Parts: sequence; structure tokens; C-alpha cells
Amino acid sequence: VQLQASGGGLVQPGGSLRLSCGASGFPFDYYAMGWFRQAPGKEREGVSCVSRNSSSTYNLDSVKGRFTISRENAKNTVVLQMDSLKPDDTAVYYCAAAPVPSYRECRSLRAHEFRYWGQGTLVTVSS
Repeated sequence: VQLQASGGGLVQPGGSLRLSCGASGFPFDYYAMGWFRQAPGKEREGVSCVSRNSSSTYNLDSVKGRFTISRENAKNTVVLQMDSLKPDDTAVYYCAAAPVPSYRECRSLRAHEFRYWGQGTLVTVSS
């Protein structure tokens, strides 16, 4: 099993980044996919999630209207488009996969339900 996250980097406030996560080794379309982040000295938090068939998504209140999560099951890929970035978005971002029934909405998922985790990609928002 592998989750490979990429796309992090240094960006100025107000800028954009696109994080991508490629999955292998498990049946991707049977898993909800999420992005989490952990800033220095802070606890990990769930940022965005997309259900198995993209019928539902969840976004942390502080990123609503700025971040968009999407997935392409045919390519085993989940993407987090991050716009209007703020210094508070600085963190290591992790993609994760949760084996759930198709009817489970992302908003009901908890971190412990995510079985597989990627290695993380660093996002730094600074001028």
C-alpha cells in the first residue's frame, strides 16, 4: 500500500498550490479520501474529505471557499486545490484513506477511521 503526496512548497500569502496524492495497493474506489495537516506545535486536524463516489465532501470551516478536494477513481488520485493561502495554512499535509460503505458521508468520518496514511508534504505560506 502506498499513498504518495506531492505538490507542497513555499508560496506567498494569497497564492495557490495544488496537492496531489497517488494511491496504490488497495481498491481506491472503496475508500473515502481525506487530507489532514499538522502545523508545528499543533495537533493534527482534518482539512478536507471526499466520499468514495465524490457525492459528498467536507471542508474545515477555516478553509471553506478556499480549498477544493476532488478525486479521479480511474487514476487512483485525489487532489487538494488550495487558493487564497494564508500563513495559518502552513503545515505538513497528509493524504489518508478510509475504508467505508458507499453511503458514509465525509463529515461523519473520524481520523481513527483512516487506515492508510501518506508521508506528508510541507506547505509553507510566507512572504
